Amino acid sequence: MEERIQKIISKCGIASRRKAEELILEGQVSVNGVPAVLGMKADLTRDHIKVNGKLIGAVQSKVYLMFNKPVNCLTASNESEGRPMVKDYLKRVKAQVFPVGRLDFNSEGLLILTNDGELANAILHPKSKIPKTYRVKIDGYLERKDIIKLERGVRLEDGMTAPAKVKVVKSLKANSWIDIIIYEGKKRQVRRMLQSVGHPVPFSG
Repeated sequence: MEERIQKIISKCGIASRRKAEELILEGQVSVNGVPAVLGMKADLTRDHIKVNGKLIGAVQSKVYLMFNKPVNCLTASNESEGRPMVKDYLKRVKAQVFPVGRLDFNSEGLLILTNDGELANAILHPKSKIPKTYRVKIDGYLERKDIIKLERGVRLEDGMTAPAKVKVVKSLKANSWIDIIIYEGKKRQVRRMLQSVGHPVPFSG
């Protein structure tokens, strides 16, 4: 049965559907020797689909892992420049798994890793509205007007953010701790949101 290439890649456990689309746009996917394009369909039972030059096949069993990513560790494995990566902690895991979403180098917290692309797509898709909670240390004191801005959505270079929920946990002279709940996953979104209201997140490590 023919399906869109990104869905096939997702079902085979190579990447989430969103990441599969990125791989297609980057020219890393081919079908029967021809570079794939978004919208192209194929049949895994008869077509040769390659990702990064490797022929893909159906996943036999699903794997689900929870991993507490430490600070100063890369979620993605490309352009590591010798820095620690999440995959360094997974050497005993035989299945090829990928992270559902990501945390940046200076952040720590829960990551779900799996080879279930359909689950990853369901979690990451904005329509699912799955809350993601971050506890963040920021410079300065977060005033009520800033909380209102964040909760209504702020404009970033890649568009408006969806409404968030914000709670001040602890306030000190030089900085504060807050909980912020978002329902989407733009790149470095929380840091950029807080930067936009004048309260940058200090980098550690």
